[in-house]
This record gives sequence, structure tokens and C-alpha cells, in this order.
Amino acid sequence: MINRVLIRLKVIQIVYAYYKNSGKSLKAAEDEVFFSLSKAYDLYHHMLLVMPAITHYAADRISFLKSKMRVGGDAPDMKFVENRFVAQLANDAQLQKFAEKSKLNWVDSSDFLRRMLDTIETSEIYTAYMESGESSYEEDKELWRKLYKAFLFDNEELDSILEEHSLYWNDDRPIVDTFVLKTIKRFVEEGDGANQLLPEYKDIADMDFARKLFRNAITNAEEYRGMMAASSKNWDMSRLAFMDVVIMQVALAEIMTFGDIPLSVTLNEYVEIAKHYSTVKSGSFVNGLLDSITKKLREDGKIDK
Repeated sequence: MINRVLIRLKVIQIVYAYYKNSGKSLKAAEDEVFFSLSKAYDLYHHMLLVMPAITHYAADRISFLKSKMRVGGDAPDMKFVENRFVAQLANDAQLQKFAEKSKLNWVDSSDFLRRMLDTIETSEIYTAYMESGESSYEEDKELWRKLYKAFLFDNEELDSILEEHSLYWNDDRPIVDTFVLKTIKRFVEEGDGANQLLPEYKDIADMDFARKLFRNAITNAEEYRGMMAASSKNWDMSRLAFMDVVIMQVALAEIMTFGDIPLSVTLNEYVEIAKHYSTVKSGSFVNGLLDSITKKLREDGKIDK
């Protein structure tokens, strides 16, 4: 689940903190990179658990209404609470193990679950699902893909709840949300083992990428900042936004360390990070300066890509 987009962002954040909070060893800072990445994987599980939690709350609401119902009254429609995809997700062994080990759950967020359920039940998505003449696993799964995109993306109340659990999580949410949607899509009704959740890392290469990227960004900082200074003759390095300096420092570490990653990929990734995590003008500035540096590196034969 942890991809290189997330790794780049985490490395930049920890490199920035490394300089701002002096006294931490390189090893301790490196450990922080992997700890912060593991918290993103925790968030992935926690966001998967919100779907069974909302469904369970709906079931409790129906049970309460049944207890108040007069004999002979219309039976409530159980289609939503008997959603087959959610039942399958709730019974996933990996997800259950995470819930037991982490002690993270949505029990203490009952007000949020109630408001979320109210929003869902008054939505066109819910109405179309409940009034559909169909009853299939694919329809059940598609319901939650739509609900997740419509009501859990960009949810400020949810952001506040998550921030109470971990300071890392709000930055991770946009990426994690995309992986939750991928997970919903990959579930199938049958097939032993086919419904496994996404692994923490695709392979060992991504872990090596994180470690090498962080270490080279720190240990070769003087060299990389020298490149920036040489290519920014019209700029006073001391007046540059420090986040811009860190972003370019990590970008140069990637360019110089990983010959197999296309230059265009690296440049695009770090320019996008600059746009979202630094100043208004940072995207164009970082793009221009890195372009100038890489041209010089090619001319000097230091990179061949």
C-alpha cells in the first residue's frame, strides 16, 4: 500500500524536522521515517473499519426501532445492514487482527457515526440502492465505493477525529483514501485468499528506496545545496523558503541515487509536492531551479537520464 508518492512526502517531512529539531541522530530520524509510514498503514486499516462501524450503527438503530414497533407493523428494510461486501470486510482476518492489536475502533465516535448514517440515508446514492430491484454482491460493493467517495473524502469532522489519534494522519488521508477505494474494487465474492488487503509494502525495493532516499538526502546535503547555490545566482539562498530547499535536497538525492527512475518522474513528483506543501510560487521555482541543475549535471556527465 505504501507507494513511492507517500515515501517521498514522508522523507521530506522527516528531513525538514531533522533540521528544525536539532539533536536527533541520523538513525533516530531514519526510524521516524519508517514509523510515520507504518502510521499510514494503520490509517488504511482504520478507514476500512469505518464502513462496518457505520453499518453496525445502522443495525443497532433498526433493533431499537423494532423494540418500539407495534405488533403487525411493517418490517424494516434490512438491505443496507445486510450488505454482503461490508460483512465480508468485517470478517477479514487481517482487519480483525489489526483492530484487536491496535485497540483502534469507532466506538467512541458514535456521534460521528450517527451523523454519517443520517447523511447516507438521505442521499440519492442510498435511495437508489434501497429502491433497486437488484440484489447482488457487486451492487453492495459499488454502494460503498460511491458512499466513500461522496461522504468520507474531504470530511472535516472526520479529519478532526483522526487528528486526535495521530498527528500524521491528516497528511496521509488523500493517499490512503485512494488505496481504500482500490481495496473495495479488488474484493470478490468468492475465491479463497482473493480478498486480502493490500500489503504494507509492495516489495522490499520500496523499503530500500525510503532508506536510501532519506540517508542520501542528509549525508550529501552540502553537495546538493552547493548545486542549488551555483544554479541560483540571482537568489540569496538564505532567503529561500526552507521547505523549498528541503524539497530540492531530497529531489537531488533521488536524481543522483536512483539511475533507474526517469528524470521526468522525479521532477514532476517534487514539483507537485512543492505546490501543495510550500509557498504559492514554490512549484514554478522548484521546477525552474531543478531543471537548471539537471541540465548542468548532464553536461558534466554526472547523470545520464
